[in-house]
Amino acid sequence: MNVEEIQRMKQRFRIIGNSPELNRAIDVAMQVAPTDLTVLITGESGSGKDVFPRIIHENSLRKTKKYLAVNCGAIPEGTIDSELFGHIKGAFTNAISDRKGYFGEADGGTIFLDEVAELPLATQARLLRVLESGEFIRVGSSTVEKTDVRIVAATNVDLLKAIEQGRFREDLFYRLSTIPIKVPSLRERGADVQLLFRKFAADCAEKYRMPAVQLSEDAKQMLMTYHWPGNVRQLKNITEQISIMATQRVITAEMLQDYLPDRRTSMLPMLAGGQRQENSFENEREILYKVLFDLRRDVTDLKAQVSSLSQGQQPVQQPVSIITPDEGLTTVQNIPSTSRKSTQPDDDIQDTEVYVEETLSLDEVEKDMIKRALAKHGGKRRGAAADLNISERTLYRKIKEYNLE
Repeated sequence: MNVEEIQRMKQRFRIIGNSPELNRAIDVAMQVAPTDLTVLITGESGSGKDVFPRIIHENSLRKTKKYLAVNCGAIPEGTIDSELFGHIKGAFTNAISDRKGYFGEADGGTIFLDEVAELPLATQARLLRVLESGEFIRVGSSTVEKTDVRIVAATNVDLLKAIEQGRFREDLFYRLSTIPIKVPSLRERGADVQLLFRKFAADCAEKYRMPAVQLSEDAKQMLMTYHWPGNVRQLKNITEQISIMATQRVITAEMLQDYLPDRRTSMLPMLAGGQRQENSFENEREILYKVLFDLRRDVTDLKAQVSSLSQGQQPVQQPVSIITPDEGLTTVQNIPSTSRKSTQPDDDIQDTEVYVEETLSLDEVEKDMIKRALAKHGGKRRGAAADLNISERTLYRKIKEYNLE
């Protein structure tokens, strides 16, 4: 595609930016659009992956047919097969009538499967059959049905790593990624960040009838060098915050700094206050195992100090990390010998260690963390899931498991 066609496509879909990586992604989408090939769109959360399926559909021969966007991560595991493939009356409780499902509804059109990596393995097998033969079976039925649907999928997950971990089918990955499109993150797009800031600032000024904010030179440089973990979505939110909250219309680097939180660490927000770690965890269970491992080590250190006190020895002073119900992870520095006097025998100390380890089981810590996240966001699952770095579907399953509704 030539430059003029790419620019026309940007105007049509209101895409801001001129980075080569972005232009390349648009070019690939326009080239593959007239075909029926399956497309896999990858990129970080908030980078704008959702616009590319619409480019593909509206430039295809299917543009007069239905376009359905399905967020696979937002559908509970127990109902996702029914949502995608439909069900017959009586297939399960509350199935009071037949239902087509998305693949039946979108026959002849396009389905966009966002967060496709969140699909359960059993559903992945059903999806693979649709890709290979166009056939599916509704829940509770034994009749094979046909559909002519083009599938465009998207994910922010490293699917090759998910395959290694047994969370995603390798054969499905190769069927989905017939044509891959990589959407660049905001930090990879260079000067596009300034163009987007001006656009969002102008939109906010028009909406709320106020002068648009502008950036000083040092603020522009800070905007360019920030890592933008939330990508375009984060930039838009921050621009709106600045537009509403800032009393001055020219924003300096010092002022901008107040709106750019440093979230490069992988620690959960609820654990703030402890020492930050640079480790990267694949899922929430690994984070919890790490927390419990540190807690057990600290309890062992505390036991040694109590034992030393009971034997009249001077304990070694070292920081201990303790979880309290209201404060999360707190680092208590240098417990002095005068603050912990004990005449308990070793048997009592052993009982104390067993009690702590049992009450701080993995499930209880996980349940407590979920309760705090939900309380922090007023019961809203989307915000709580974002804080916990898990999908909404996983959070929904955990809420059911721990009876937190």
